[in-house]
Amino acid sequence: MTRWNRRLLFGVLAVLVPALAGCEAGLNAPTLEFHPAAFGAYANKNGISIANAFVLGPPLNGPAVAGGPAGVFLSITAENGDRLVSVSAPGTATGARITGGSVNLPSAAPVDLTGPVPQVVLTGLANPLQGGETVTLNLEFAKAGTVTMAVPVEPHAYQYSTFSPPPTPAPAPVNPSASASASGSATPTPTATP
Repeated sequence: MTRWNRRLLFGVLAVLVPALAGCEAGLNAPTLEFHPAAFGAYANKNGISIANAFVLGPPLNGPAVAGGPAGVFLSITAENGDRLVSVSAPGTATGARITGGSVNLPSAAPVDLTGPVPQVVLTGLANPLQGGETVTLNLEFAKAGTVTMAVPVEPHAYQYSTFSPPPTPAPAPVNPSASASASGSATPTPTATP
């Protein structure tokens, strides 16, 4: 092989290898999907540091339901110790609950409320949530006061596909005697016996 042929071969390989390597992803490449620049929101205020906060939305192209619940995931560090007392999302949810009540935050130790089952749940969503939106959260602390932050809604997909959606409350059991007396049809009917 001559020197000219070797140079030509290396030149062709230098052009083809990157082109062929990029063909592996095809038309379903993850890079074709929307991905935010950062996955969660961050805030620092009055000795409170909040990291990677987000709301878990429905799956991609999945049903989004108004009035339902949505889980909130985050990590909190309190410089001098504190307690997360309540969470609210005005304009987005009619209520929010913290599973187990308030959360104690020891001094300078991160407390992960990152699942897999959400410990902070927004209830009564005013509108269906979709990935890419933001939700304004107010986190109320016993000492530090209120920390307000815009938190992204992440779809229940990709690295969040293993996260659990919030549990839906079980419907109240139906009492047959109460419904029968309310309808007035509780009177027994005679049956014939052989």
